[in-house]
Amino acid sequence: MAHDAGEPFSMAGKWAPIPGCTSSRKMWELSSATVTRFSLSGGTDISAESSPLRRLEVVVAGNLFASIPGTPEPLRAPRFSAVSLPADAPVGIGCEDDGCVYLEVSVANGGDMGAFPEAGRVLSLADEVPYREGEVVSKDVVNTDSVKLAVMSFDEGTGLDEHSAPGDAIVLALEGEGLIGYEGAVHRLRAGEAIRFAKGGRHYVKASSRFKMALLLTRE
Repeated sequence: MAHDAGEPFSMAGKWAPIPGCTSSRKMWELSSATVTRFSLSGGTDISAESSPLRRLEVVVAGNLFASIPGTPEPLRAPRFSAVSLPADAPVGIGCEDDGCVYLEVSVANGGDMGAFPEAGRVLSLADEVPYREGEVVSKDVVNTDSVKLAVMSFDEGTGLDEHSAPGDAIVLALEGEGLIGYEGAVHRLRAGEAIRFAKGGRHYVKASSRFKMALLLTRE
């Protein structure tokens, strides 16, 4: 990845679209999964194309539209949502005038798919987990041999004790704010910001107020 571990950044700012252009960058290339960042300027799109892989588009800025065969209208996926795309079907991607930024998690069919959303479904990530008094709640959205996407909620005053990451990972703040400790430094992460954890990096999470985040974790 191109982002230094332990340094928070604004997703909309760091990954802002180039006017009139589309851009992409592979963040992780694993044995059975790939994570790629796409930035689309307003008025641009990605023409319908078919892929043998299952794909989940995680929208981190703007509003994405996915044109899927069999759906009368393009599916709208707003910021902090995810849309699951079918394999072996031509799917086009577009966005509104202010552009959009999304992470594409591509995984091979078969094997240990575990949790993977039904194709054509749009998920509001923050709505996938409720708050519960005094507790941390977690739910897997994608769970395969190579990559995991989990959504977590933290009630005020709760958190995760310091531990190390079993793989390279990125945390996406969805709602509220949390304190992220990483290798001795402490950062306040707010909705729309992200931070990367390197494999083996020691980190913890504390919720100074109610806080929701998505964790994208690699397993290689």
